[in-house]
Amino acid sequence: MAEPDYTDDDNPELIRPQKLVNPVKSSRNHQDLHRELLLNQKRGLAPQNKPELQKVMEKRKRDQVIKQKEEEAQKKKSDLEIELLKRQQKLEQLELEKQKLQEEQENAPEFVKVKGNLRRTGQEVAQAQES
Repeated sequence: MAEPDYTDDDNPELIRPQKLVNPVKSSRNHQDLHRELLLNQKRGLAPQNKPELQKVMEKRKRDQVIKQKEEEAQKKKSDLEIELLKRQQKLEQLELEKQKLQEEQENAPEFVKVKGNLRRTGQEVAQAQES
């Protein structure tokens, strides 16, 4: 590239062009980052520039491994956990049965309710006489 002709003259009347300041390069963060990159390059610790697809695949693989470990942990439940789960299921089943009975009693006609009450009172009276 040819040099401009105004650099050869030593004419003091001419205004000499000055290099413009780049605000990005003059910022402290940029300088620190550049210095760190240079040091890492000298040490051989260049940043890993992996393609986005490779990063996504590695993340999926890690997530899959974690999920498999969680599933294995759930499969290997202790005897206590198994027993607790059985009891919890029984309790839930009993609660469902109670709710069904209550719904049936609420939906039953009045004479069925009265008949049930008479039977209960009759049984209570019979037990009281036997005692």
